[in-house]
Amino acid sequence: MADRKKIIIDTDPGQDDAVAILLALASPDEIDVLGITAVAGNVPLKLTSRNARIICELASRPDLLVFAGCNSPINRPLVTAEHVHGRTGLDGPNLPYPKMQLQKKHGVDFIIDTLKSNKPKTISLCCLGPLTNVGVAFTKAPEVMSKVKEIVLMGGAYFEVGNITPASEFNIFVDPDAAQIVLNSPVKKTILPLDVTHKILVTKERNEAFRNLDTPIGRIVAEMLEFSERFDKQKYGSHAAPLHDPSVIAYLLKPNLFSGRFINVEIETESQLTLGMTVADWWGVSGRKPNSTFIGDVDVEGFFNLLTDRLSNL
Repeated sequence: MADRKKIIIDTDPGQDDAVAILLALASPDEIDVLGITAVAGNVPLKLTSRNARIICELASRPDLLVFAGCNSPINRPLVTAEHVHGRTGLDGPNLPYPKMQLQKKHGVDFIIDTLKSNKPKTISLCCLGPLTNVGVAFTKAPEVMSKVKEIVLMGGAYFEVGNITPASEFNIFVDPDAAQIVLNSPVKKTILPLDVTHKILVTKERNEAFRNLDTPIGRIVAEMLEFSERFDKQKYGSHAAPLHDPSVIAYLLKPNLFSGRFINVEIETESQLTLGMTVADWWGVSGRKPNSTFIGDVDVEGFFNLLTDRLSNL
């Protein structure tokens, strides 16, 4: 247990967020989840903070601390994705309302206080949604940046360009100002962009493997993904759809499943056409200093073997 990775999960559940949280909670020998901070994103904060508690209860972890963070981006109106995730954010299965109470402390303050009260470089921030909570925390208490071990986030794209606009991936587009704060921070950063998550395709066979676990969690995961994946199947004209956020937790568990480059990544915050674009200098042509590990490839079978095996623990 001495080598367990301490993490805070910052999230906007979202079916794929739910699977990511379940993967973390199914890996207690390697991951110690100190708390979950909800942010507005896929659906408004009232629902993301509710959904995080639903997921904890599904995993039999009502002891986990769940906090509501920011209800809107730093400088912009909120953009949501009910067209993908449904009205609740977890459409698909019939899920009970959570009995867990939301913590009274603001999620940003939890991030700050937890980083301050722990030894430096011992806590990783796992960001599954817009980066508002982390951007606000770094602005409010810049001294905590030196305390973070690393940030692992799902967001952005280069070769795959955008999924919410022609140029921008959803998590970054919702709050590009927060993303710029995080990318400009001195913290070690690993980015799981669409370039890698679009290779992690939930085929019918892979989703049936979740259902065939013959557990409530396996059935719920299969039903959630059947709902959320329908949108991308239609959009891309594909037989399968990408699974985004679990890549963050899989990277923490088995980084050797992934490969990428240490490059410069900047965020477009001004242009009307390309707002939220991750300008990733994959070919090293800008002369700008590298600031992030940008993941480009993944062992897909290894990923799904890990995910299916761990979900069987719940």
